[in-house]
Amino acid sequence: MPDAERHESEFQSLYRRFRPQRFDEVLGQDHVSLALRNAVRQDKVAHAYLFSGPRGTGKTSTARILAKALNCAAPEDGEPCGKCDSCIEIARGTSLDVHELDAASNNGVDAMRDLVARAALGTPGRSKVYIVDEVHMLSPAASNALLKTLEEPPAHVVFVLATTDAQKVLPTVRSRTQHYEFRLLGPDTLESLVRGVRSAAGLALGDDAVAAAVRKGRGSARDALSALDQLAAAGVVDDDVPVLAELGQALAERDAARALVAVSQAVAAGRDVHTLSVALVEQLRQGFLSTVAPELVALAEDERAPVADMARRMGLPAVVRAMETLGRAEIDMRDAPDPRVTLEAALVRLAHPEADDSNAALLERIDRLERALTGGAPPPAAPDVTAESFEPRSTSADPRPASSGPELARQSLGALRRQARQRSEDPDPGREGEGRGAPEPPRAASSATVAAPVPAPAAEGKSTTTATMPSRDELVQAWGDGLLTELSNRARARFRVGRFLAVEDGAAVFALPNDTHRSYCEEVRLEVEQLLGTRFGTSVPLRLVVDEEAPAAASTGRRAPAPSSPAEPEVELSDDDQALLDPVVLAAETEPAGAGLSPEQRLKQVFPGAEEV
Repeated sequence: MPDAERHESEFQSLYRRFRPQRFDEVLGQDHVSLALRNAVRQDKVAHAYLFSGPRGTGKTSTARILAKALNCAAPEDGEPCGKCDSCIEIARGTSLDVHELDAASNNGVDAMRDLVARAALGTPGRSKVYIVDEVHMLSPAASNALLKTLEEPPAHVVFVLATTDAQKVLPTVRSRTQHYEFRLLGPDTLESLVRGVRSAAGLALGDDAVAAAVRKGRGSARDALSALDQLAAAGVVDDDVPVLAELGQALAERDAARALVAVSQAVAAGRDVHTLSVALVEQLRQGFLSTVAPELVALAEDERAPVADMARRMGLPAVVRAMETLGRAEIDMRDAPDPRVTLEAALVRLAHPEADDSNAALLERIDRLERALTGGAPPPAAPDVTAESFEPRSTSADPRPASSGPELARQSLGALRRQARQRSEDPDPGREGEGRGAPEPPRAASSATVAAPVPAPAAEGKSTTTATMPSRDELVQAWGDGLLTELSNRARARFRVGRFLAVEDGAAVFALPNDTHRSYCEEVRLEVEQLLGTRFGTSVPLRLVVDEEAPAAASTGRRAPAPSSPAEPEVELSDDDQALLDPVVLAAETEPAGAGLSPEQRLKQVFPGAEEV
């Protein structure tokens, strides 16, 4: 077989066979094609161009088309004819008018000096075109050696510099060129290209193969056609879509076991964990875009809905955290002894945010709670503690156990103040509802309100009336036996200088030195009422009054008025007790935790006149 025929019959990759030969065949780069075609038609071609953009977007192909148009014997409206000898030789890569140089392997100053020395030599065509690929790989010395010739080349010389990273090109080089940026192809444009090549090449591949090639291309025409070549050789479609879909569902459902099984199956099928991680990040990115900017999603129509559903179920904070976590995992996998372990650990952290103490994980957990409250059924709210919860009640079947001492729950400050105002307006708790409006309906519990336990109910058939109330002597005895010390520091500091006067009209009358002191005690009265109810097994409402004789005792330092019953001990007003009468001290509430009457002090109260030896 002659050499020429053998050469023509050799296999050629699809991206080389179907390389664009005219400006209008370059897909997705109309802004570049139009400008160059007009420049050729108007004979205003610049002396140097810089083409930058992702791989496989047509930079080198466009440079060759420009060289063909400049040397074409019969150009047609700025387009090369493709039939003359010059066009054919340039298409074959045998033309003396086009010199291609790979800067990645010829990045030294010697290579640039040789290029500069040959630039002035003439060629058969009208223009001599130098195509320098990956120009960002040139060393600074080589770039500087090219500067002068790049700025003022011979009249017949045109430079076309191509790069995938324009930021690494020296600013002195960029400033001497016309810069054109090439863009990735959209999914629709890429799908049209792949379908056209499949038809022109006569490939027996289905639409699933076309979709897989477009997906693997990720906007690059060369990558998509290379993937199509591979699918045609294999005859079957084998990509990462099922694995990625499984991983996406596992993350959406926060199922770590499901994610690990999917990774295990992928590895068993021979897939690389690095490639799998990159593909998963890309899928999460598409889901992120479907949530924030749907018009930027680079997926086929039939693939957008599952990815958007995955992102919606995960939530935006979870998707962002997943991309960041997997991105860091990709970096760690480069130096990890077993990259699979790094990927599995990252997936477990994504499936269990509570195992991650990062701010992103906390934000994701908060987002889940907010979405549960707004989009789903809200969690059951704790019942609010209202004034009616502490009013005297008749027989009740409340099964909740009573609590006492430090276990008593406390209301929110706002609720206590509302209770105090209502009690001030109607000091008689026995006249419930009289002179006031109907009690407010119970409100949903706020984050600052805790449900308070209700005192143990009275026996069935008995009414919690004055007949079942403890007597004044019983109250005084329990108060002196240590009931006062079971109060919180705040309540004990305010009630310790008062005394029980009587039990009348269904309430225990408690006397305090002055009206200011009484108003402070109103704020914590409910706590004392509940503690009394727990001790005596029935509701014991308090009515706080001002003791007319207390100011004199406070000012002179003498004993409090004599008790009306032998069961009540005489209480000496100490300096601390007198200081508590000062509203400033009452407001400060600086009594240390654990403060209260000592056992010795209690004995002295119970046995007046006793001395400690």
